[in-house]
Amino acid sequence: MSSPPFAAVTAETADPRRWLALFVLLIANFMNLIDVTIVNVALPSMQTGLKASATQIEWVIAAYILAFALGLLPFGRLGDILGRTKLFLWGVGAFTAASALCGLSPNIEFLIFARVIQGLAGAMMTPQVLAIATVTFPPEERGQAFSLFGLSAGLASVCGPILGGVLVSANLFGLDWQPIFLVNIPIGIAAVIAGYFLIPRLPGHPGLKNDYVGIGLFGLGIFAVVFPIVEGRTYGWPLWAFGMIAAGVVILGLFVMWTRGRAARGEPQLLNYDLITNKQFMFGAFVTTIFASGIPGMFMVISLLLQGGFAFTPLNSGLTNTPFSVGVLLASGIAARFGSNYLRTRLATSGALLVLGIGWLHFYIAGVTDTIDHWAFLPPLLIAGIGLGLGFSSLFQLVLSNVPPRDAGAGSGALQAFQQVGGALGVALIGQIFFTNLGNTFATGSTPQAAFASASALALWYVIGSFALVLLLAGFFKRGGSQPGQRAAAEPVLVEA
Repeated sequence: MSSPPFAAVTAETADPRRWLALFVLLIANFMNLIDVTIVNVALPSMQTGLKASATQIEWVIAAYILAFALGLLPFGRLGDILGRTKLFLWGVGAFTAASALCGLSPNIEFLIFARVIQGLAGAMMTPQVLAIATVTFPPEERGQAFSLFGLSAGLASVCGPILGGVLVSANLFGLDWQPIFLVNIPIGIAAVIAGYFLIPRLPGHPGLKNDYVGIGLFGLGIFAVVFPIVEGRTYGWPLWAFGMIAAGVVILGLFVMWTRGRAARGEPQLLNYDLITNKQFMFGAFVTTIFASGIPGMFMVISLLLQGGFAFTPLNSGLTNTPFSVGVLLASGIAARFGSNYLRTRLATSGALLVLGIGWLHFYIAGVTDTIDHWAFLPPLLIAGIGLGLGFSSLFQLVLSNVPPRDAGAGSGALQAFQQVGGALGVALIGQIFFTNLGNTFATGSTPQAAFASASALALWYVIGSFALVLLLAGFFKRGGSQPGQRAAAEPVLVEA
């Protein structure tokens, strides 16, 4: 089954198995998205089973997000060079193998290493998914096809906490948390086999080049900033931690200079220099980083609070978090009906709802003592979920509406990378606040319930502050209309609960 990569596909020339091929793409995308929510629910079991430190538990999340972020842009370009279908199948295969490594990890260090591999594999397959669908379906069918990607993302956000809780609580074969990763193996193998026979062969363009120096500079710069934020507390914030952050900023500056030089010579760049010099895009990238920084760290804290502080089972913890995912799913459907209208208003409303919901949750947690009521989480998490569902689609459209059509694809990929970097930074900063306060509170002789509640309530102030800043910044975006052909490119990779 073969098809030219950029041929004009019509209803008559489209492959009759395209809907089966789409199902394979959806399954792989679902497997990647659901992995995030499952891991959050299982964190306390991992910490206990692997005797992991607080910092190591942060790295279980941050290592995946960071690797995913750093891989999105180079693997997107590599798909152009080697062929989208080939790289997608490699990515699914690598993700499946990495999931096996995660599930069989003998210690926390090996698990963190395996999570890096898993994140890179996710970044290998994700950029190819929409690109393959775009050239497989005729224009009149693309809207329906792309709507299924939104549905699968919503279902992943709802199913993840529940499935994670079921798998960990069931303790299948005495494996405790390990089945949350091992469940990917049969799904991934089936996806690779089905994909090999059903997905069109989209040849690459070997004449295209990747910016490997740019990849190295960007990755090293981001790592140099994130690593000391995660590890600084463990070592008492030594001088090298601040020096490393400063060095990271310098390296990112060198990345900009390197990119400018390649642009002047007409050579390919990891991040288009036109985007770097587009003030509205860079402002949007800054807002995207802030927006994305709150949720992954927040659910790390909530899972540790419920299971570590109040002895919730993983299943009960997952069910407690589910209203947020339901809110995301509901709001995503509502937001789709608005199209590209009222983008600034929708983003501001999103920020307001997130501040309201998480603020409500903060004041409830701050007031608990010996017991905690899981029903009290339902209204604030539902409100916050609706806020997130309204926010991401409008934010991506708003940023890309100020980007020339020729840069829409690169801009979308870059925004997804900034989104993931924001998630990694958020985990590091929220974890810093949470674990520092938890240790200090335990040192005063507090009960586990009081210590976890105090640390969680304090950590939520960062989340509230980040979304309050988004609310304030929403009005500074220029008005713009989505450019033709940008809708598909602007689909975000949702930050899951």
